[in-house]
Amino acid sequence: MREPVGLEFAGVGKAFAAGGRSRDVLRGIGLSVAPGEVIALLGPSGCGKSTMLRLAGGLDTATSGTVSVGGRPVTGIEPRCAVVFQEPRLLPWRTLQRNVAYGLPRGVSGERARAEVAHWLTVVGLDGFAGHRPRQLSGGMAQRAALARALARRPGVLLLDEPFAALDALTRLRMQDLLVQVHGETGATVLLVTHDVDEALHLADRVVLLGPGDTDASTVRLVLHVPGARPRDRGDPVLAELRVSLLAELGVGSRHVHGRNPA
Repeated sequence: MREPVGLEFAGVGKAFAAGGRSRDVLRGIGLSVAPGEVIALLGPSGCGKSTMLRLAGGLDTATSGTVSVGGRPVTGIEPRCAVVFQEPRLLPWRTLQRNVAYGLPRGVSGERARAEVAHWLTVVGLDGFAGHRPRQLSGGMAQRAALARALARRPGVLLLDEPFAALDALTRLRMQDLLVQVHGETGATVLLVTHDVDEALHLADRVVLLGPGDTDASTVRLVLHVPGARPRDRGDPVLAELRVSLLAELGVGSRHVHGRNPA
């Protein structure tokens, strides 16, 4: 892997044009992420969580402020970042092996490329499926393949945009545990967008809550440090207390916290 690198948002704003008018989505975002840290972004739909990921990866450009990776401003597609989206986005005509190879950095070929692909397929538990095509995979397997493709890039920063949202509950828990294992091996800096409070508390070093500030544009409303080393016990009463607090910040009353997570 590349060395993990820091990530910084300094006074970042983002506006989108709609109907001849400009609408601010983010305003005054300030957030420093240390190398190797795992940050979870929480907040209501439309608050700009995925926009922050796109700005970090150079897939979009800030209207104001600066986004930096490893101390260098992001001015285009950032080669030290890799993205995993909510959908696997595998190429259906390619085998799993060739899909993962698509994520390799330029210049990696031949035996080295084959070894890299084999390594990451093993890491995500798909070493026996290299010759399969995406249509032959379950949803969880396809998302593991997408993660392997991102890791093959050996990123310093891993950007995860609700990567487990489309999976069933049990597969989602397994993928969360896989991410903990992968982070332990790679040490990459991780920025995770999620709507799931439990997922954020299980995976993150800090949870960053986005929401409207003085205007309709979102800003950082709360930064919560999550105690305890990973892997964490999902039944930990400390995490349960933090869950109640975060749900309250999201406007969910205590009568809902024992049911399905609505955030």
